[in-house]
Amino acid sequence: MSAPPAGEQTQGREFVFALHSALRALRLYPLENQTVQNALRDLDQSAERLLSREGEIVLRYVGDFCFVNDLRLRADLTSFATFGAVHRALSDHGVGQLEVSAGVGPRDWVAILSLLVRDPVPGDPFAALAQRLAQTGAQNLVVAPVSGDAAPSSKQGREAARRTYAQSVNVAREAMTGVRMGRGVSVRRVKRAVQTIVDQVLNNEASMVGMTVLRDYDEYTFAHSVNVCIFSIALGKKLGLERGELYELGMGALMHDLGKMRLPSEVTNKTSQLNDAEWALVREHPAEGLLALLEMRSSGELPLRAMLMAYEHHMKLDQSGYPRSKRPRSPTLFPRIVAIADGFDAATSKRSYQSQPWTPDRVLREMRENPARGFDPLLVKAFISMTGFYPVGSLVILDSYELAVVVAPSTQPESHHRPVVRVIYDDLGMPVSPERTIDLNETDPVTGEPLRTIIKTTDPEEYGIDVRQYFV
Repeated sequence: MSAPPAGEQTQGREFVFALHSALRALRLYPLENQTVQNALRDLDQSAERLLSREGEIVLRYVGDFCFVNDLRLRADLTSFATFGAVHRALSDHGVGQLEVSAGVGPRDWVAILSLLVRDPVPGDPFAALAQRLAQTGAQNLVVAPVSGDAAPSSKQGREAARRTYAQSVNVAREAMTGVRMGRGVSVRRVKRAVQTIVDQVLNNEASMVGMTVLRDYDEYTFAHSVNVCIFSIALGKKLGLERGELYELGMGALMHDLGKMRLPSEVTNKTSQLNDAEWALVREHPAEGLLALLEMRSSGELPLRAMLMAYEHHMKLDQSGYPRSKRPRSPTLFPRIVAIADGFDAATSKRSYQSQPWTPDRVLREMRENPARGFDPLLVKAFISMTGFYPVGSLVILDSYELAVVVAPSTQPESHHRPVVRVIYDDLGMPVSPERTIDLNETDPVTGEPLRTIIKTTDPEEYGIDVRQYFV
């Protein structure tokens, strides 16, 4: 991989240094002080130079690394303290990313810097800062929360995951609608969305995977793409893939069904069984996805493996799927991962032609026990190890006759059948208040036997329960 042009490094570093100088000046002096005014002017000019070159500025931190527009800035003895100071100023307020668009001016910089130099608001500092920033009317600055900044079971962790999920669905909608309408697609926005999902899965997997139950019938196409991306990245993490590999996997997973946007909507949205001609059209969507991604690659950097995922994810392990290959070949690893994520989410979701989805545990059994489905058995085993026998979002009946929702996989890797559940109805069918979260690995200190076990899963609709409410 070739090194980025020196100008990108220089201008990115200049911007972060100018931001640091303005923050420091505003901490020491009042706004009207000449030192502050000079620092604001330098920051505005630095941003203008970078915007004229890049079109936008995205400053974010991943661990201790500083990125400007997806370029990791090199740290040395002179920059290390500066990068760290800016990082602390942002992270103290729960800000993980700052987006700057063309048209930004001194008033915008005063708005965000004045908030960053204040003490963070206890509880949810990011929400407080974002609300105050919106009240200032600054339209050319957008902040995003730190990814995975809280424990998976915490309210902050769930909220961060929910924001990431909602933003990712919006990006998927923009990209897929752009392909359908023949408009250009912002590869950069797709890349940032995938990077955020990767960060969340690496740091806050339980909350992020929990978001996949937020399936919306009207938004199925876009939410499905995000769900497949999340499941694929989580499975890739389970397999030990590196961050860069997870990013490439996520890019292809998010856009694996892009080819469907080139098919007639009356076919993709048909509620009855497809006829032979319509089914032949559907089988073309992997090739159409490959072509769409080839066009996108010409307008921005896109991993080649993303195209393979779009093309191969329906081939099946024995090549009995589609598209058919004229020469013997075997689907590569990433498409085999995406195939499992795609099959699991599709079978557990309501769609135009599937009003009654399968329960998650039934889907896992089918994937594991029916070789005709064409999934890689080793990857299915790893997927079940990741989700547990009762995936997040399953509604289960306990041996205490309580009704519970699975909210996290098992805390013990060897006990896939003992997830973490939230009890919502007692043994008499009465709502539990407050709801209790229970780790089914808990045992009786005297007998050593589990305090509760799962008898079976059940259909939430039979009880009028929307499991999504337990993940928002």
